[in-house]
Amino acid sequence: MIRSFLVVLFIVLVGILSLPLYLVVFIIGKFDERKKAAVTQKIVGVALRTIMLISGVKLDVQGIENVPKDEAVLYIANHRGYFDTVVTYPMVPTLTRYIAKADMQKLPVVSRWMKILKCLFIERDNPKQSLGVIITSIQYIKEGYSIFVMPEGTRNHKDELLPFKDGTFKIASKTGCKVIPVAIKGTDDILENHSPKIKAGKVSVRYGKPVDMAEFTADEKKRPGEKFRQIVTDMLKEM
Repeated sequence: MIRSFLVVLFIVLVGILSLPLYLVVFIIGKFDERKKAAVTQKIVGVALRTIMLISGVKLDVQGIENVPKDEAVLYIANHRGYFDTVVTYPMVPTLTRYIAKADMQKLPVVSRWMKILKCLFIERDNPKQSLGVIITSIQYIKEGYSIFVMPEGTRNHKDELLPFKDGTFKIASKTGCKVIPVAIKGTDDILENHSPKIKAGKVSVRYGKPVDMAEFTADEKKRPGEKFRQIVTDMLKEM
């Protein structure tokens, strides 16, 4: 339990130190919104890397070179646990906003920084609100911000992936942005499989090559969730 205690202690410390940092990024945002996003992303990245260090996460990353550095993309990943965001966010090479479930808004400190980063909170059982999140994500892509989403919609600890929600891929089809498939293994072994205890372990993350949905067949465009679910499944098998 010592790792769990240290992580909680660190989050409390971040909460205290965040007070002056909130003011700093607020002032930066008054002059340059993208600079604010970049600074905030670096602050959060440092915090998440520290949590990985405390938690004993041994991170194996492959394919990060596949991510374009000069354009906004849609990342889609399988969802194993809370540490999915912890291990992926510090690695994104461009300004990126996550789509998270609405429950994340209840977490102190974490939710505040997510809101500063303009992450989006989705209510899975509210179709109208979910559509609003997709529409806002489309606008973010057009403004040059990448979007990271886990289209299973919930944490899944089974070997077989849950269906990928087709609505997610409207973000790419409506903007023409590339889709980066991401396969994640091992994050549930850090926390979920023995919660609340955090246990050191290996986490593997693989970034696939960019996918252009314009090259899909007519049938694939109707059910893009099936296509991308299979791509991520194949990546997981290869890892």
